[in-house]
Amino acid sequence: MRQSKLFLKTQREAPRDETAANAQLLIRANFIHKLMAGVYSFLPLGFKVKEKIIRIIREEMDKLGAEMIMPALHPKSVWEPTGRWKALSKVMYQFKDQTGREMGLGPTHEEVIAEIAKHVITSYQDLPIAVYQIQTKFRSEERPKSGLLRGREFTMKDLYSFHADDVSLEEFYDRVKESYQTVFKRCHLKSYVTEASGGDFSKYSHEFMVESPAGEDEILLCRLCGWAQNKEIAEGKAGGRCPKCGKGVLEKVSSIEVGNIFKLGTRFSEPVGLVFKDSRGATHQVIMASYGIGVERLIGTIVEEHHDERGIIWPESVAPARVHLLLIGEAAPALIKFTDRVYDDLVKAGVEVLYDDREGVSPGEKFADADLIGLPWRAVVSTKTVAADKVELKRRAETETTLVKPKEINAVIK
Repeated sequence: MRQSKLFLKTQREAPRDETAANAQLLIRANFIHKLMAGVYSFLPLGFKVKEKIIRIIREEMDKLGAEMIMPALHPKSVWEPTGRWKALSKVMYQFKDQTGREMGLGPTHEEVIAEIAKHVITSYQDLPIAVYQIQTKFRSEERPKSGLLRGREFTMKDLYSFHADDVSLEEFYDRVKESYQTVFKRCHLKSYVTEASGGDFSKYSHEFMVESPAGEDEILLCRLCGWAQNKEIAEGKAGGRCPKCGKGVLEKVSSIEVGNIFKLGTRFSEPVGLVFKDSRGATHQVIMASYGIGVERLIGTIVEEHHDERGIIWPESVAPARVHLLLIGEAAPALIKFTDRVYDDLVKAGVEVLYDDREGVSPGEKFADADLIGLPWRAVVSTKTVAADKVELKRRAETETTLVKPKEINAVIK
């Protein structure tokens, strides 16, 4: 990517109406653009980050179930059997079309997938089975805030599983726990599996929490064994002994929820008549569970956890490119030719590069933009380095620079 041709212009100042670090930095670095409160466009670099994260999620979810996609526009009729047309009226966008038919934009898809499953599941031989989607959701947040951590329009990965009995459910539920932790680890986030209220569905659900001062949730955490519980249902108290290992001392910490999983039981299968026949021909309700990850929330959390006073520090697994190549100094033909060759060789080697080839931009501006954008590696070409037939290479998170020959760059960054 040549920066002069990219839909990109950074901002020196943070937006006054954004207080969260993730929103300030992502807007300043031109990854996202705010259309209104809780609604953001993803610009080219932001789109690349989003696609990298979706790829990680998809790779892990494909091990659990098949991918599909469901509509965002729902008729009122699909929500009435479960009673959630009224129950979710404060968070669901509901309206009438030109014919007077009542509709809503889906904040979640349990009702829709249960209705679809009626046409797929009839026998115990069809179970267990799971499907997932990565789709745009809408929720009418009264006070959307914290940048990408709380929005009105966002991308959600929903996984839904269907089971004949609790044993099958427990086995799959534990597999999803492991898969979620793998997703977050690949995004360079340390997550804690946290017990939370199951609401109407079960005694407990589980949230995946990342410790952060930017978090809106508080959890009690045992650092010794990793046990965690949402403070709203806490059995213990800060300073007390861990109820799991009995040795650790519970801490109250702020955290960001990056995923959640629920055992739904027959809450959604029963109202729509989702049943199966066992080996003897007897009819039973299908047992369900749902599992969610918010993509934008994950991006916001990564930025909250990986930044400094100069800008973002992207982990390599989700960065929009690995190397930020800077051409520094007056654009003399020899300098341009050398830098172009470095760029072309890296691209041919399969390395994703953002090439700052802009003319009329001072070295200070280019360095500041590179720190703000936060790619894992910075490669600088100047008159001085060209004279030595070398490139100045530096990690974004470090201060030490190294002079290397162009052909050595790929080996060093690996």
